[in-house]
Amino acid sequence: MSEPFALPEDAIEERFIAGTGPGGQNVNKVATAVQLRVDLFRLGLEPDVYARLKQLAGSRLTGSGEIVIIARRFRTQEANRADARDRLQELIARAHVRPQKRIKTRASRAAKQKRVDSKVRRGAVKQARSKPRPD
Repeated sequence: MSEPFALPEDAIEERFIAGTGPGGQNVNKVATAVQLRVDLFRLGLEPDVYARLKQLAGSRLTGSGEIVIIARRFRTQEANRADARDRLQELIARAHVRPQKRIKTRASRAAKQKRVDSKVRRGAVKQARSKPRPD
């Protein structure tokens, strides 16, 4: 897919929450982390893309069909907001990529014979290592 998928704004819900980790007073006072919730049903995806997106979302997918992305890498709301949206766009873009079909192949008769011969040789080497049997 060449152009990015256009996210409908009515499918996205943003909440700004207090960040965690180091950052001093700024972390305690300012809600800089972003929790992005996306309703999969409102995205209007094709069934196969929808199924791949559910698979890729993994534990970020809720029981009600929402993907939850939390971005708290940066110190500002705008940077975290952009990061969350970029991660969502990248997830959707990966879901649009169709996996390549595997083409069944068969080993040639010569390849099969070569494998059997090597197994026989290897078995002979191992047999030679064993203790001689008393006759």
